Amino acid sequence: MNKVYPNADAAIADLPDGATIMVGGFGLCGIPENLIAAVHRKGVRNITVISNNAGVDGFGVGQWLTSRQITRIIATYVGENKLFEELVLKGELQATLIPQGTFAERIRAGGAGIAGFYTPAGVGTVVAEGKELREFDGRKYLLERGLTADFALIKAWKGDRWGNLIYRGTARNFNPMMAAAAKVTIAEVEELVELGELDPNAIVTPGIYVKRIIRGENYEKRIERRIVRKRAHGQA
Repeated sequence: MNKVYPNADAAIADLPDGATIMVGGFGLCGIPENLIAAVHRKGVRNITVISNNAGVDGFGVGQWLTSRQITRIIATYVGENKLFEELVLKGELQATLIPQGTFAERIRAGGAGIAGFYTPAGVGTVVAEGKELREFDGRKYLLERGLTADFALIKAWKGDRWGNLIYRGTARNFNPMMAAAAKVTIAEVEELVELGELDPNAIVTPGIYVKRIIRGENYEKRIERRIVRKRAHGQA
């Protein structure tokens, strides 16, 4: 059982127009850079994206905005992308913003086969519009539905040819839960190792969730927003 593909383009070759795609990562940390670039090259259209953020102008998921490949995006934070704002205001992009904790739980629920759950997040705000409201023990809750996708593009640190994955640092954010919530999960890893080299106790995503795997290359690992401390007056 070998799930290794030669490159990112081969791994996403059957990704069609109109697909719903989950993209792992937090900001620009732990994003599947090679798979994102391959989808950009393929030029699929009218896709729905489920991602924590919209990348930045010209990088990450932001590449898909530049090429107008996205019709709808479901996200939590989009403040670093000026093009995103422009497209939404022009009516060229449909955006659904979700509280981050709710976003994470909706993906986890989708991967666990849970149709929906109740949460107090968003009660009394625009987030509650059109949603069922119930009261439990004197507190109001919203019904939120689980999220699933046709494809999940995720990033891990190490993986083997069966698709077992280990994450490192911030990459262990939305990647593991997205792996379980899609029909086809495609993983890219920094290191592709032989079977038996991964410590079974360290594996976060078992290979049963992963359909395809590639070894990524040429990672840029950009900084989303560089913030530096101002020097004191006269400091060298």
